[in-house]
Formats: sequence, C-alpha cells, structure tokens
Amino acid sequence: MNNEWFECKVRFDKTMETGLIKKVTETYMVDALSFTEAERRFIEEMTPYISGDFSVTDIKRARLADIFESQDAAADRWFKAKVAYITLDERTGAEKRTNQVVLVQATDFRNALKVLDDGMKNTLGEWVIVSITETPIMDVFHYIKKEDKE
Repeated sequence: MNNEWFECKVRFDKTMETGLIKKVTETYMVDALSFTEAERRFIEEMTPYISGDFSVTDIKRARLADIFESQDAAADRWFKAKVAYITLDERTGAEKRTNQVVLVQATDFRNALKVLDDGMKNTLGEWVIVSITETPIMDVFHYIKKEDKE
C-alpha cells in the first residue's frame, strides 16, 4: 500500500517548563488517504495529549518518497533529506537526476546522515544527497488498522 502523507499543524495553549502558558503551533505528519481523513485521524491522535481547546490550523500534502525511522529512543528530531537518483539516458548518454524527499528521524545532523545511509543501502541505483535540513515536525502518526489497535 502506498502511503499518502499530510503535514498537519495544531495550535494550542502549552504549559512551558517555567509554568507560563503560551500559545504554540506544532507540526505533525499523518498517514491518510485524504485531507478529511488526515484531519479526523490527527484530531484523534492529538486529543489525549492536549488539555483544553486546540485548532487544526493547516493541512497540506507532503510529497515524501519514504520515512526512515531511528531505533534510538533519543532520536526526537526529524530531518528532510533531498536525494537525487542518477540515471543515464540511453539515447543521449546524458546523466539525469530525479529528486525525491525522504523524512529521517535522528538525534542530530550526523545521526540523520547515518540513518539516511542505512535506509538507502538497499537501493539498486546510484544516488547522492542533495540536502538535509531539520524540520519542525514533532512526530509521525502511521495508519494502524482498527484490528491491530485492539
């Protein structure tokens, strides 16, 4: 099954470490089939973690080729990596690059590079890293069948 990812933003009152209450906006990724399902699933996922009112302020389709998650419990940051697959045009002999974006969970930039390399090691073609940038994404919510939840 192909995953369709949506970047969802939520705005709510958060109690900071100092005890002050501050309005914050956080970003999450949701695996869903449509915008409507993404919003419904996002609200279901967020409701247990947010006390008080909150509002979903933005939902947009995320064009991700893959997500590489880390097994490290300390990996609490998400990085967007642009990877270029390199192919040769048989007719002209010219090199062609096809860019794809993957999401990588890691502790820091160096760890993101390692997780990306591990995730791409079984790739058959030649590829290069174009860029890696840290994102504001807090978490990723995968689709889970109702039978698996119970």
